[in-house]
Amino acid sequence: LQKELLKYKQEARNLQGIKVTSPQDALQQRLLQQDAAVLQLKQELLRATMDKEELHNQNVDLQRKVEERNRLLAEYKKELCQKDRHLQQQQTKLDEMLRQLSEASYQQVDLERELEHKEALLAHCMKREAEE
Repeated sequence: LQKELLKYKQEARNLQGIKVTSPQDALQQRLLQQDAAVLQLKQELLRATMDKEELHNQNVDLQRKVEERNRLLAEYKKELCQKDRHLQQQQTKLDEMLRQLSEASYQQVDLERELEHKEALLAHCMKREAEE
């Protein structure tokens, strides 16, 4: 039974891929496993470093775009302020012209009344002269 047990244990070790015949072999196997784990960690670290660098580059690019947009926004605000001032000046001129037009209109009405009054006086004078 013991021979059979040893045989099955050996077979199980062979199936698992672990053939341990001495403590040195066990250490060798353990070192190989650790080397594989270290290699895997190095690959993950390299991937993480590359991802970090890519994110950093994207961040720099986005910051540049934000700065460019802020610069454009400042220019647009400046232009808008200039246009507002220009519009305000034009509005002031328009108001002044409307006031002058209103005054001219009042003067025209006054002159038309005066003309009508003088025409009426002239007609009255002509009528008197004709009667005399």
